[in-house]
Amino acid sequence: MESAKPNPPLFWGVLTTVVAIDVVTKVLAVANLSPRYVPHDVIGEHLRFTLVYNPGAAFGLNVGPFSRWIFMALTIGALVVLWRLYQATRQGDFFRTLALGLVCGGAVGNLIDRVKSPLGVVDFIDVGVRDMRWPTFNVADMAVSVGAFLLAWVLWGEERESALVRAPVPETPTEG
Repeated sequence: MESAKPNPPLFWGVLTTVVAIDVVTKVLAVANLSPRYVPHDVIGEHLRFTLVYNPGAAFGLNVGPFSRWIFMALTIGALVVLWRLYQATRQGDFFRTLALGLVCGGAVGNLIDRVKSPLGVVDFIDVGVRDMRWPTFNVADMAVSVGAFLLAWVLWGEERESALVRAPVPETPTEG
């Protein structure tokens, strides 16, 4: 008997929605926020849209002139691992499927940018107060962050559940 598949409509729906929103918002950012590094207030200085290109990874991590190719290869490797996690997901495991869809969608969104341009990933969401700013990010980054947190929480719960099942049951003394 073949095992039941995880929830493909949820996984592919989340993945494609994240990619679509990410691509559209990045196209709008490039078209409307030029030149780079000029903040556009949305909610005062707390939320601004500022166009930047990130040739590295999260938080501006850069590994030199080959960053683009290194991070493309790492992303593809991560997507292979995530695909295997998805395939190992039990049917009905909503949160694990949702988490994997979010992380994969975000990874694909940023991978598209790396493939399209040597400038790097388009970032434009700029939050903070005065000079205390969070690194500028995009929709794909939000999906990866939320999905990774949710996936860690789900996997931690699975590990705890597995540990409880494996724990030896203490023997009760018999009365004699």
